[in-house]
Amino acid sequence: MHVYFLGIAGAGVSALASVLASEGHTVSGSDDGVFPPVSTYLTRMGIPYHVGFDPAQIPAAIDVAIVGSSAKLDLGDNPELAELIRRGVPRYSFAEFLGLHTQGRENIVVAGSFGKSSLTALIAYLMRAVGKDPGYFIGAIPLDLDATGHAGKDRAFVIEGDEYIVGGEDRRSKFMLYHPSQVLLSSIVHDHVNVFPTMADYEAPFAELLALLPRDGLLVCAQGYEPIERLTAGRKVVWYGLEDGADYRAANIQVGETTTFDLATPSGETIPLATQLLGLHNIENIAGAAALLLERGDIDAFTLRQALPRFRGVARRLDKKTATSRVPAYEGFGSSYEKARSAIEAIALHFPGRPAVVVFEPHTFSWRNEEALAWYDTVFEGVSRVLLLPPPGHGAATHHQLSQTDILARIRSAGVDADAFANGPEVLAELDRSLSGDEVLLLLSSGPLAGLAETAPALLETKFGMGGKA
Repeated sequence: MHVYFLGIAGAGVSALASVLASEGHTVSGSDDGVFPPVSTYLTRMGIPYHVGFDPAQIPAAIDVAIVGSSAKLDLGDNPELAELIRRGVPRYSFAEFLGLHTQGRENIVVAGSFGKSSLTALIAYLMRAVGKDPGYFIGAIPLDLDATGHAGKDRAFVIEGDEYIVGGEDRRSKFMLYHPSQVLLSSIVHDHVNVFPTMADYEAPFAELLALLPRDGLLVCAQGYEPIERLTAGRKVVWYGLEDGADYRAANIQVGETTTFDLATPSGETIPLATQLLGLHNIENIAGAAALLLERGDIDAFTLRQALPRFRGVARRLDKKTATSRVPAYEGFGSSYEKARSAIEAIALHFPGRPAVVVFEPHTFSWRNEEALAWYDTVFEGVSRVLLLPPPGHGAATHHQLSQTDILARIRSAGVDADAFANGPEVLAELDRSLSGDEVLLLLSSGPLAGLAETAPALLETKFGMGGKA
């Protein structure tokens, strides 16, 4: 089967392409906005694609087309979409096709406002560490797995379940299409205000997901979220977290370059664990993945202890971008308030007393939506300085778009030192001018960040690395 992907550089679309490629299907595609890390991932995987939407580039023989959901693909005059329609090629959203393709598998859906990618990658990584071959679908690039998507030979299929809608014409949350046999729910806090204006709107699809879960299906949930407690009332839940009362509790946390902690289990066993991941949110994620796999009987304490320290996480989730610079640079995925705050808090936890400089790009609709302007009142608490890039313009007409000036004023009104920059070179010049050598740099965006995830660490290695002059 030849599957063509219109919008192949999307995180979910490229992961589905990887699943199908692992089964031996022919996959190819196109996209307009292509940037690392997905562009380099597609190249590494040998998945062919072309940049731009040129109907002449579409292969002659296509069995199925997967159409992504970005703003540029919703346009009725997209020339490749028009050509696919003219040919009568069967078309699906990636979520719809993934649901159909995995129907009949034992689908473990990992859902929540944040933590989904890291949890899904960790679960798949640990299952493979014990010799299992699960299918998996991850909306980010794992650093310890070969691909973002893999069909697997086992019945289990681990799916990162996104609550965001399928597309402009299909307003269902993506995870509604994934036929859950088991669910891990990491968090519920208001997000995606452009499509879920109220908290009630946002909670509704999670309630629907839980209604799809069989009554005897394993349900593992993070402790401490009132919406989760309310929506799961009357169901058997395995709870995990950092506080008393959790069935699986992380305690005795000792933060360092390698962080150690004890995982207490319902049986009374205490499992000493270690991780190189930053932040308390990642300790909580580890507790959740361990809870799921121990409850399923997929892993034992010994293997968990042996495998966990080698897990490096996923790209753009606080992965270190420098090697020798005494000003370390980390890249965080700042698509929402909670994700940005968890990254900032992790930097503060692991680098106490060092000034944190944040390069921030308000890429998602939520960050550039007037309804979420209050996020800027507290998101950068504890940060020494913010270097602000402009918000992108795609989809601006679909919501109340904020300008860079609006955002900068709000950040400054919160008492945070912040400045606006037009592009990557301007930011690089400012970093070169202003950094003294004792800072920590956090690169925060869910978008291309003007290429700074590559150029800023290179600058730091030259300026502050071994042999650097500063």
